[in-house]
Amino acid sequence: MKVLIVENEIYLAQSISSKLADFGYSCEIATNTKDALKDDKYDVVLLSTGLIGGDFYPIIKKHSCSIIILLISYISSDTVSNPIKAGADDYIQKPFMIEELVRKIKLFQTHKKYQILNSTYEKIIESNYKSYTLPKYDFKKIKLPLMIISQRIQYTYSYVYFYAKETNMAYEQISAISDDFLATLKSHKSKAILHITDFDRLSIEERQEALSLISNQKIIISATSDLGLPNFNKFSIDSNKNLFEATEIFTIDEYVKHIIACYQDIFPDTELSKRLGISRKSLWEKRKKYDIAKKK
Repeated sequence: MKVLIVENEIYLAQSISSKLADFGYSCEIATNTKDALKDDKYDVVLLSTGLIGGDFYPIIKKHSCSIIILLISYISSDTVSNPIKAGADDYIQKPFMIEELVRKIKLFQTHKKYQILNSTYEKIIESNYKSYTLPKYDFKKIKLPLMIISQRIQYTYSYVYFYAKETNMAYEQISAISDDFLATLKSHKSKAILHITDFDRLSIEERQEALSLISNQKIIISATSDLGLPNFNKFSIDSNKNLFEATEIFTIDEYVKHIIACYQDIFPDTELSKRLGISRKSLWEKRKKYDIAKKK
């Protein structure tokens, strides 16, 4: 891992560099803003907010894709709050133990990795769920607990995903027929939404026991029919006209609509129209016809 140490106290910078080298880091030192702006190919930037006569904000901007940890002598708005607002990740106060610095680096390295993975997985999931077209909902007005009635579980999955995204909440999912279902409910203390599938496959007694364990939690239950659950808001998703599966035969219009909705964020219009065997103008006209919006 490549580290840039931006520090005008050369002996301190050399000491940090030597100690980080023992942990396997490759370090370079810059003693002023000009030198720190020469290259941006660093995994980590250790930035002293006490640079003599130097404005360190261009360094934060230049290395925005790196892990930036501020090296500070004291805590204030100028040394911590404002630089973090500008894009720095964290700070460490001098003097510090090198082990504490390494711990922070590893923490943010893991955080950055999962940020990238999460963004990638979101794009994959969203691309998949877009093929299950839902009516337009004002998700913020929908209250939990909620029961969704649909013959196609894919539509429920799509709804729960976009509901969680629009309300900025995390969610967990569990099948009511899994071996550890009740044990999971008993130990569940998360504030995330809990989406329970296959609830209609439980007996009435099992449903009552499950509901008693989750009475004060954020719950979405999916079922193929109305189970008459007390105190649950409910609505149905009519998916019969919108579903696309390999086992069914659809009209050419339905197929084209499905392909456009699923792949317009993956392929550019030139490639998508070519694969469909139509012109770009026809592709635009079909979007208008099917009421499919394309992100700018």
